Amino acid sequence: MTTLILTVAGADRPGLVSAVADLVDAHGGNWENSRLAELAGTFAGVIQITVADERVGELQTALRSLDGMLAVTISTGSEGTDAGTDRLISVTVLGDDRPGIVREISGVLSSHALSIRSMTTQTRDAAMAGGRLFESAVTATVPASADLDSLRADIEQLTHDLQVDISIL
Repeated sequence: MTTLILTVAGADRPGLVSAVADLVDAHGGNWENSRLAELAGTFAGVIQITVADERVGELQTALRSLDGMLAVTISTGSEGTDAGTDRLISVTVLGDDRPGIVREISGVLSSHALSIRSMTTQTRDAAMAGGRLFESAVTATVPASADLDSLRADIEQLTHDLQVDISIL
């Protein structure tokens, strides 16, 4: 079996997921995992599928037929490396929104050798204080030797208004 990773994007409309799922099924593929979302009228997603080795080419050709409806990029998946001593953590951050905050937070995570498995961000109105709030939720792997107190301090040093919660999963 071959693992394929599909990245898809296009103007949001009914039937996009169904179109991809129909092609995967018609070519003997199995839809394993996905992260799909609509943001500002654009549908985007990452999909992990498996398919018999001998059917990879025909499925890739079929997926390219979606051009015009969805932009589809296909890559071969690989098994992640598991150091055996890494641990999974959750990092949530809440504070005033401003340009560059994702760059700053992701820079700190990288400097502490965190590998992001999932990250969601959103902004919303600050009900009492006015302005916009930024919120991020990250699930990441981190080496067992990482200093989580230092990680928290480094994120909090980005600005005085950030609240940081780190927990081991």
